[in-house]
Amino acid sequence: MAARAEVGRDEPDLAFPAEYHGAYRRRRRQAAWALYESVGVAQGDRVASARQMLRNFSFFGAPHVAILITDEALGAYGVVDTGIYLGMLLLAAESLGIAAVPQGAMGEHSVFIRRYFDIPPGRQVVCGVSFGYADPGHPSNGFRTDRAALPEAVRFETE
Repeated sequence: MAARAEVGRDEPDLAFPAEYHGAYRRRRRQAAWALYESVGVAQGDRVASARQMLRNFSFFGAPHVAILITDEALGAYGVVDTGIYLGMLLLAAESLGIAAVPQGAMGEHSVFIRRYFDIPPGRQVVCGVSFGYADPGHPSNGFRTDRAALPEAVRFETE
């Protein structure tokens, strides 16, 4: 997978966001740079950030990866169902002491993944999940993203 990622990308099965706006853009950038800084990548260092991004495709050193797919005929609802499954998978892994990292970047290589795993037509690659036991000494494993305050993310209505 890492060798494939170094030479290019496929057309993803599911379109990536055209761009991020407002709070989504700000949060995405803050999370990315905080992670990059935790592993020693300075802001503006394009070579080091590209090298760090490629770690997605060696599964960040994890010994296992799951590829989550959906049936194309299910449309957006299949993607939603896969997202719900992903959330439960992450919670189950955490409960067992297994570290798991969801990776949308795997979707950049849908054609390669389908061919490699002989996934039948009509199935779409949603994401990957790298998993195994965490290396507590690795700087990225001590990193945590900030979370938006509840009122920023949820709106409660009363009658």
